[in-house]
Amino acid sequence: MTLLLIYCAILGLAVGSFSNVIIYRVPRHLSIVRPRSACPNCHHAIAERDNIPVISWVLLHGRCRHCHSPISVRYPLVELSTGILFGLTAWRVGAHLDLVAYLILVAALVSLALIDLEQLLLPRSIVYPTLFAVAGWLLVCAVHYGQWHRLAVAAICAVSWFALFFALNFFSPRSLGFGDVRLSLVLGLALGWLGVGVVFIGFFASNLIGAVVGLSLIAAKKRTRDEPIPYGVYLAAGTIVAILLGPVLLAHWHSWPNAH
Repeated sequence: MTLLLIYCAILGLAVGSFSNVIIYRVPRHLSIVRPRSACPNCHHAIAERDNIPVISWVLLHGRCRHCHSPISVRYPLVELSTGILFGLTAWRVGAHLDLVAYLILVAALVSLALIDLEQLLLPRSIVYPTLFAVAGWLLVCAVHYGQWHRLAVAAICAVSWFALFFALNFFSPRSLGFGDVRLSLVLGLALGWLGVGVVFIGFFASNLIGAVVGLSLIAAKKRTRDEPIPYGVYLAAGTIVAILLGPVLLAHWHSWPNAH
């Protein structure tokens, strides 16, 4: 198990490095493959030795090797966060086939959250591939483990969450963008595989986090009530909370004397 956690954490650092490319290029409709990453100031291509997640940024003191312009701390933070989240996800899910689906989901949520925070956008070019990848891998798990009922529950949760958000968007498009509606399919499917209770925890956690952060920003006069909110950030955070803590919270709930 320890080796799995270490491997997934290291994998997460590498994935986080690629997520930085996605976060910058996808909203700008640029290729995520070519050209190679370069300094935005002097346009020198970043050498392999300067592209080691987190370590290179530290060794370079957060500056470009060529022009010495500062490199945003966001880059190592995304890499480090993804590494930690991959390790935690492996710890929670364990050495099972469905771990792959949740690592894919976590990687996508990190990218989507940062893009939504900066651009108020949840690109279809990320959401749909994530949906197909998660759905396809959960189908593989259902075939391998014979868990067709579990897959059916996940599908019902996905459709239910989508229907709810679709209705909210239809009646109040200003309060909920359609990007959130698309994303709800992925979240409902992934959390539904863990159980209906985990779906409710994810939905509740997303809105609780959003309410606390939103009210805090309004109280601090950092935003007004009329400004659009990056709801995808809160959906991502709530979903990750549900994946990591949902099964534990439900287990404790069922163990309480007056839970039923």
